[in-house]
Amino acid sequence: MQYVLEIAVHNNLVSIFTYLLIIATLYRKSNTMKCFSFFLFISFCTSIYAQEHVTYQKPPAEILQLADYQRPPSVMISPDESWIILSYRSTYKSLDELNAPEVRLGGLRVNPQTNMASATSYVNNVKIKNFGLAEERQVQGLPDSPRIAHMLFSPDSKKLAFTHTTANGAELWIIDIPSATARKLSDARLNASMGNPVQWYKDGTKLLVATLPVDRPAWIDSSKDLPTGPIVSTSGGQVSQLRTYQDLLKTPQDESNFETLTKAELYAIDLNGQQTKVHDAGIYSQRSFSPDGKYLLLTMVKRPFSYVVPYYNFPQETIVFDVEARQKVKTVNETPLIEVQPKGFSSTRAGKRGLNWRDDKPATLMYVEALDGGDASKKAPFRDELFSWDVPFTSAATSLMKLADRYAGVLWGDENHALVYTRWYDTRNETTILLNPTTKSTKIISTRNSQDVYSDPGNVYTAKNKWGSYVMFVADNKSYWVGDGYTKEGQFPFVDELDLTSLKKKRLYTAKLDGKKESISRILDIKKNTILVSVQSPTDYPNYYVRNMRTGKASALTQLENPFKSLTGVQKEVIHYKRKDGVDLSGTLYLPAGYDKTKKEKLPLLIWAYPTEYKDKSTAGQSTANPYAFTYPSYGSFVYWVTKGYAVLDDAAFPIIGEGDEEPNDTFIEQLVANGEAAIDAVDALGYIDRTKVGVGGHSYGAFMTANLLTHSNLFAVGIARSGAYNRTLTPFGFQREQRNYWDVPNVYNGMSPFMHADKMKTPMLLIHGAADNNPGTFTLQTERYFQALKNLGAPVRMVLLPFEAHGYTSEANILHTLWEQDQFLEKYLKNK
Repeated sequence: MQYVLEIAVHNNLVSIFTYLLIIATLYRKSNTMKCFSFFLFISFCTSIYAQEHVTYQKPPAEILQLADYQRPPSVMISPDESWIILSYRSTYKSLDELNAPEVRLGGLRVNPQTNMASATSYVNNVKIKNFGLAEERQVQGLPDSPRIAHMLFSPDSKKLAFTHTTANGAELWIIDIPSATARKLSDARLNASMGNPVQWYKDGTKLLVATLPVDRPAWIDSSKDLPTGPIVSTSGGQVSQLRTYQDLLKTPQDESNFETLTKAELYAIDLNGQQTKVHDAGIYSQRSFSPDGKYLLLTMVKRPFSYVVPYYNFPQETIVFDVEARQKVKTVNETPLIEVQPKGFSSTRAGKRGLNWRDDKPATLMYVEALDGGDASKKAPFRDELFSWDVPFTSAATSLMKLADRYAGVLWGDENHALVYTRWYDTRNETTILLNPTTKSTKIISTRNSQDVYSDPGNVYTAKNKWGSYVMFVADNKSYWVGDGYTKEGQFPFVDELDLTSLKKKRLYTAKLDGKKESISRILDIKKNTILVSVQSPTDYPNYYVRNMRTGKASALTQLENPFKSLTGVQKEVIHYKRKDGVDLSGTLYLPAGYDKTKKEKLPLLIWAYPTEYKDKSTAGQSTANPYAFTYPSYGSFVYWVTKGYAVLDDAAFPIIGEGDEEPNDTFIEQLVANGEAAIDAVDALGYIDRTKVGVGGHSYGAFMTANLLTHSNLFAVGIARSGAYNRTLTPFGFQREQRNYWDVPNVYNGMSPFMHADKMKTPMLLIHGAADNNPGTFTLQTERYFQALKNLGAPVRMVLLPFEAHGYTSEANILHTLWEQDQFLEKYLKNK
């Protein structure tokens, strides 16, 4: 009997058949007591390792009061600043919505019945306000039980197009904004599987829509079909660096179904609902009108498809189409299948990239081409070249400039002004160049570390030109910039004037509200000195105002109420502290309402964080936390638990730094532990916490962080890790911001993988994961395998898989249950340990 018990304990689970044999043997020996004792033991073993059949639970009242709230409306302001659109949606999705039919092909997740992306969040009501007036008007004529998406203003800002999703598909609707009335323009045949299916013509008299082909083939479920042969893939021997992708094609039938799912015909629909066919069926990944509206740029995905990359790496053909003549002008680009990619975040593919219309010309294309073959490891004086190409594209394209770093975008202005942006990841270098497209002369406006938030010059003010395209606004050779205004002393958003000749700046406005945070959304009228701002405080929900930069006077545009009034009285401050190596750190500290800072009752502490890689200590130590920001609790943080007597350090800085030739991940574990220790020391030094009762948590890369902290330190009493990846050998060609592959640095991959050190993890940890995670690298299997390793090695761990959820959680039942799970775990292993 002793031998049997040891085997049972060693193997954890014994088959029922084996149980029966043992019981029968004991029974034949007439040893009733031994048989009964063995039965009790087996019951005990199975109770330890059996699944818990838990139904959906809700968190305690303090948390539920915050989590079960009505989401305030989202605010859209019309391009001409005449109208405010208030769009309402449910706070959470339902399980029924998440359980809708879904196909996962080519990197897409689509409901094949409605032809909409599965993750679409729907608006269920729309109201309208005149800009500057308080009255809200309910839009009349909306469909019953609205499921509104893809809302799009007309060029004159007087109409708002949107899709309405029915049980059988998506319809096209339109709102007449001045009268606040809605009406349907088409039946349920829109195809939104590749994104927004609706686009306004430049004159605003009709819309271009992607619709299901008339002869669309039937969907074929091949899950029960016998294969006609194996699936075979080959390699041509080229070195590549492809990351892990999900939802890929796997079979020839998948290829056929992908075409069925994504093919669309293009139709023009006028405001009376009359339809005219524009282009035959294709898989359209890009549709854009030239600024003058005379031409249409169309990019179509082609065969052969791939089983190792998503659809956007499939072969593509780009053509220019004459709208009035309804005929092809020219094929302007052909991109081959991209299954081979050079290593490095600054690498790219060969050939034309970024092909699109110049906003400052009526019908001129622009594009870039790599001068180094797209390989960042090659030495080259110039990396990219920017070209301009005039319709009808019979002449060669004109080179505008060569770029020393990789092209990162362009903002067109007028014939003499454009801004060209370049970046190089290894150095984090970001350069802004002033280009004269006519003379091709250039000036460098700024060169900076892209992570240096204190030196960020902001975004350029744009305005519509005569073709209705948004371009850099230039007046008297001056441009205007709106910045977030992060500094060592705090956040002070600003508006700057830049002289484009001398490159000298003049500060026109700085936001300095006492006890509140002001964000500058955009410039409304530079001549009138008016800007659109959002103002908030820890207890005041963000609302919009029109502010005069010269007088400082402001008039309210919205009056949205705080849905989290039970947090009134919660104490909030941004604390600053240092790591042992001198790196500056910060985090937002919350203390319960009524907490007496003089008596300093010792509270349990919760830390929520997400690691970020840097190339130097100075930028790693910069802070973007604002103590006057509105306190917006969500399942994505620990802020809820301040109502239950916990101290919470939210968004604690966890920089991972690699200076010079070193990469950040070379010392990932050491820096991670140092960050955690510094955070605990800082709050402990204030006298508020019991440092033996500290918990840590994070989502995605923050979950990865949590598992490593519990594995490699004794700083924490408990951890909560949501939707993470724990075995980096399953993402062997890079993860997060790691460019090197597993075979370059196996010690880094193994050393950073909590799975490889599961035998060291003895701290209680709650693992939560969406059962349908769609994020590259964090597939659900990561948590399942990690849990199995921890369980078999005797770690105190609990795993919760949330039905239907992807990388982020959206359903009410799953979110409330997540909060309940976290609360139960924290109460048991932290607060009352």
